[in-house]
Amino acid sequence: MDNLATVERYVSAAAQRGADMVVFPEATMQGFGTGRLDRVAERIDGPFATRICQLARELNIVIVVGMFSPADTHDGKQRINNVALIAHPDSVREYRKIHTYDAFGFKESDTVRPGNQLVTFPVGDVTCGIAVCYDVRFPQQFIDLARLGAEVIVLPASWADGEGKLEQWRTLTAARALDSTSYIVACDQAVAEDERAPGAPTGVGHSAVVTPDGRRIAEAGTGEELFMVNINRDLVRRTREAIPVLADAGYNQNGE
Repeated sequence: MDNLATVERYVSAAAQRGADMVVFPEATMQGFGTGRLDRVAERIDGPFATRICQLARELNIVIVVGMFSPADTHDGKQRINNVALIAHPDSVREYRKIHTYDAFGFKESDTVRPGNQLVTFPVGDVTCGIAVCYDVRFPQQFIDLARLGAEVIVLPASWADGEGKLEQWRTLTAARALDSTSYIVACDQAVAEDERAPGAPTGVGHSAVVTPDGRRIAEAGTGEELFMVNINRDLVRRTREAIPVLADAGYNQNGE
């Protein structure tokens, strides 16, 4: 697997630089538009995930990476789960993308079963939440993750290109940081250099880290890139004290 070799290379480089966590994009296992995903989907004890977990143990690092697992048959089609695998040195978890990408003429729900559970996980003393790609258009998910204790929300993505899409990516990641007063660690696929199926969400690059007060403190270009950012938990605390939107919301999820 060429993508797995790329993951191994970047995990090793991140660990050598002292990273506690390394984040890869949605669909790292196999990019959208490159073939049927149900044919590569595997359980989280399959060879792809097993190798990721082995790397996490060997290098003592948390790895977040996009993959696919088998789901069900719907309207005669074999569906998959769009999974963000979270591999710790001593454990593994998965988040299944909640909001399927049924937009801009693409209908992910035809082939992907939506998830239904929020996930948080620790990295050292920091509590992280996770969302995937199209989830970024749904503010409540990020607010709820923050209320579950998340100080950092990781966002693997394969953001479809198109008119205004890069601007939307930048705006939405900053908005979700402000909504949740959390860091957003947004990792998008680099711009594809190979041939993809028309309309497939293949990434625009521009992975970024946004602070709880909405500042972009790091941003990649359109190609593959590794950068590191230190998370300041005190900034999360101070931002939530200064802008207490989580505490001040005047209605609950039922609109009351």
